[in-house]
Amino acid sequence: MTTSSSAGRPRRAVLATVGLALGAVTAGAELVLLAVAALLMAYSLAFSRGQRTVPAVVADAARTVTELERWRLRRFHGEDRAVEYGPLRALAYLVLRVPVGLLGGVILMLLAYGAALGGALAVSWWITGDYLDGIAPSPWIVLYTVVFGSVLLFLAVQGLVGVVALERTVARRCLGPSPLEAYERRIAQLSVTRAEVVDAVDDERRRIERDLHDGVQQRLVALGMLIGRARRARDDERSADLLRQAHEESRRALEDLREVAWRVYPAALDGEGLRAALETVADRSALPVTISYDVPARPPHAVETAAYFVVCEAVTNAAKHSGAHRIRVDVTGSDTMIGVRIEDDGGGGADPGGGGLAGLARRVAALDGTFALHSPPGGPTVITAELPCG
Repeated sequence: MTTSSSAGRPRRAVLATVGLALGAVTAGAELVLLAVAALLMAYSLAFSRGQRTVPAVVADAARTVTELERWRLRRFHGEDRAVEYGPLRALAYLVLRVPVGLLGGVILMLLAYGAALGGALAVSWWITGDYLDGIAPSPWIVLYTVVFGSVLLFLAVQGLVGVVALERTVARRCLGPSPLEAYERRIAQLSVTRAEVVDAVDDERRRIERDLHDGVQQRLVALGMLIGRARRARDDERSADLLRQAHEESRRALEDLREVAWRVYPAALDGEGLRAALETVADRSALPVTISYDVPARPPHAVETAAYFVVCEAVTNAAKHSGAHRIRVDVTGSDTMIGVRIEDDGGGGADPGGGGLAGLARRVAALDGTFALHSPPGGPTVITAELPCG
């Protein structure tokens, strides 16, 4: 997992650089747009008899350019959050982001200039022999140039990182909900999640009661009847046969009880961890299950439990309803996030509102995670869950 993350850093750096270069270009265009918008708004205020309204053409242009900036932030900087803004907030965002975009462009130009100057020095010192500005490549000159250039490169790179962070901050503050609105929504979300968790617990209790009533209880009743018949039997051979049936029924009741206990909570999850518990799920499944597990450290207990039940319920549903022939489970993770993906080759058409899947969604939401189901007609069915570890 660490290797793949390290391999993705150069790509993210290239994307961020391209995004900053594009942002510098759009900042210049937005500066012209703001100047024209200021003139139009001044004209509108002068002839609107004191009514402070944003002209429609300015509002449309501001929204279009803001959406373009949101696409750039999402595509190159990974910023994709909920937004709520009107024309005035869009104009305020453009006013604040123009200097940020121009600053990014200036830093990129300085980087390009430094790279060109360094290349020219290298060529003149070691290839052509025609020293740039008459400066000979003595050891102290070379050392000074390398150290000074490295410091400037470090400062420029940190400046670009700061510009990217500033771009995101400006977008969140100007286009997203206010801190008070965010807190209110968070409180409402937690209230809903708490109620859903209570419903999920009640559903789980009803399922356990149903399993005990329809399975273990019925077998215990049958066991009692067999033992009673054996006690009343006068024939030793008949009594022995009834006792044999009672012994077999007690074995089945014990298996059912173990099955219920395993479905309530597997002992392996506490002892050996999530990987061992998932291997148990694969061993008990009626369908072949392939498990890929790439989590560097053991996740928190609540995260392990949620991930386990997501996989267990998904595998059970696939075996019962999908008509699949095989199931693949991928569990990946880092220090901050655990990702679970279950895919089967069945006929698709899974109902996200079904009791089992809805309960999984509530369980994942209780940990501030995300749950998604993709099951088009004809398949495949893919269930994904992301669970934060922090």
